Amino acid sequence: MNLFVFGLGYSARQFIGRYRDRFAEIAGTVRSPEKAQEIAAEGVEAYRFDATDHDPRILSSLACADALLISIPPVGETDPVLDRFSEAIAAAPSLRWVGYLSTVGVYGNADGGWVDEDTPPNPATLRSRHRTAAERQWLDLGTGGAFAVQVFRLAGIYGPGRNALVKIADGTAKRIVKPGQVFNRIHTEDIAQVLMASIDRPSRNAIYNVADDEPGPPQDVIAYAAELLGREPPPEIPFDEADQTPMARSFYADNKRVRNTRLKTELGVKLRYPTYREGLRALLEAGEGVRREG
Repeated sequence: MNLFVFGLGYSARQFIGRYRDRFAEIAGTVRSPEKAQEIAAEGVEAYRFDATDHDPRILSSLACADALLISIPPVGETDPVLDRFSEAIAAAPSLRWVGYLSTVGVYGNADGGWVDEDTPPNPATLRSRHRTAAERQWLDLGTGGAFAVQVFRLAGIYGPGRNALVKIADGTAKRIVKPGQVFNRIHTEDIAQVLMASIDRPSRNAIYNVADDEPGPPQDVIAYAAELLGREPPPEIPFDEADQTPMARSFYADNKRVRNTRLKTELGVKLRYPTYREGLRALLEAGEGVRREG
C-alpha cells in the first residue's frame, strides 16, 4: 500500500513513524526545501507545495497512492489541496481511502454540554466556518467515487515535544481558570491508531470525533504535569486577567464535551491513553520534561 500525505506536519509524521511498515512507499508535501531534506532523511519522499507553487512530481505520486491523508487547513475560504488537485485525486486509479484531518472546533460552543458526530456543526469563528466548508467539499468529492472519504475531527493534540510537561519544564505553563470551562484532547499515538483502523475499515463519508474519554479543565492538566515533575504548579490566573493573544482567547469561547463512542464501535479502537493522566505519565517515562531541565 502506498501513502501520500498533503502536509507532513506533526500529527502526520507521528502517524508515519508508528505505521511506516504498513506502507510500501510514503510521500507527501512540505512548504520549504529545508523541510523536504529533513523529512527525506526519514525515508519519506517530500515535495514542495505552498499557496503559490508546487512540485510537478506530486501528480505522478498521487497517481500511485492507495491512501491519501490531508492535514493542510483551509487558507481563507479556499482549501489549497482541492483547489489544485481535486481532479487528480478524483482520477487517481489506485486510491481507496482518503482521510481529512479537521477539528472539533466545527461544533462551536455547547455551554459545556456533550456533542457527537450527529450534532450539527455550529462554528463560531471564521476559521472554523472555513473548516466546516472544507469538510463538506471533501465528503462531496468522495460521493460516488471509487474511494471512501473520512473526516476526523481532532481534539487538542498533545504528544512528544508538545505537552504540559514541556511547558512546566521550560517555564511557559499557565494555569488560566475560567469557571466551568473544559477542553478536549487526544494523544498523537491515539490519532495514529484511529487513522490506521480507518484505513483497515474504510467507511464512505464517515465522520469521527477523535478525542479521549475525559474532557477537563485546562488548569487541572497543568497541575497534574507539575505533580508528575515534583514541582509547584504555576499560580492560578483568572481568565479575565490573563494576558493572552486573541487566538488563544478565542479557544475559551467554545466550551463542550466531545463524545468519542463512534471510533470505538465502528473502528474497534481502544484508546491507549483514555485520559491525559495516562498520556502524561507515559511521556514522563519517555523523558519528556525531565530532559529539558538544567
